[in-house]
Amino acid sequence: MAALPQPAVCVVGAALVDLIAYVPRLPRVGETLHGTGFRIGHGGKGANQAVMAALLGARVSMLTRVGRDVFGEGMLENFRARGVDTTHVLVTEDAPSGVAPIAVDPNGDNAIVIVTGANERLTPDDVERARGAIAAADVVVCQLEIPLEVTEAALRVAREESARTILNPAPAVEDLPGRLYGLADVLCPNELETELLLGRPLEPGREADAAAELVARGAGSVILTLGERGCLVHAGGEPTRLPADAVDAVDTTGAGDAFVGSLAYFLARGEPLLEAAARANRIAAISVQRPGTQTSFPAADALPEELYAASSAASRPKAEAPSSES
Repeated sequence: MAALPQPAVCVVGAALVDLIAYVPRLPRVGETLHGTGFRIGHGGKGANQAVMAALLGARVSMLTRVGRDVFGEGMLENFRARGVDTTHVLVTEDAPSGVAPIAVDPNGDNAIVIVTGANERLTPDDVERARGAIAAADVVVCQLEIPLEVTEAALRVAREESARTILNPAPAVEDLPGRLYGLADVLCPNELETELLLGRPLEPGREADAAAELVARGAGSVILTLGERGCLVHAGGEPTRLPADAVDAVDTTGAGDAFVGSLAYFLARGEPLLEAAARANRIAAISVQRPGTQTSFPAADALPEELYAASSAASRPKAEAPSSES
């Protein structure tokens, strides 16, 4: 592959240890099932997205907190092994590392419980201390697994430092403050998250209307991810549907994070929004064909040349990033 300029991504979010049980089906309330397998992996939406961007070749910095325990040590080792800068991975003395028990059925569908632990100890002061890493980034990525005021602080600092922002509103909340929409250059929810944000079911065929409503709330653009149906991109004009590759899913855990991390990489590299979303779509489809979360993410050298090579429209984006809140 031809050498490309190394884009910079900063992720502010949660790091968790995944405790993954493979089950014949997802259990009902009060039911105990015998699982068919178990594994421990590294997760947390922020950590997953950071690793995905790093695997594609971005220079990635991560702001998160872990506990002073075996899980925290493992997460630090994993970040370093994946090429993620751990300067701002902070160790918390009085809280355990976050964990995520996950059940995965034979169809690849999953149910997840998040216990965020040390991630809850992140503060806006931590964000300010990481301003240099945010300022050096082309794209800053945030989610909602950490305190809301920390996510808002990170988006504000990114805006002040002219970095492009992606907000993955997960787990979604019905009363997401309107000011967060205005700080998101790209808002990237899935279908369930969109329903929670809007406070109503997402009607089949009305995804474009839902995306338009989120844009009207202040988001610069919206990418609504639709699982096996691909995604819908609304950037203020006519919405565009991007179909997903037809694949046999083994494990959908982390597919959304593969999408967001890939999106961050391609946007940081200067790809136009539609092109970046189309490539992220394809990488997410690759990820669901293997078990696990970060272990299912493909590295750059495993991708087809046409999927990874820079498009003719690519350009370094940071100078184009908005300098004031919408």
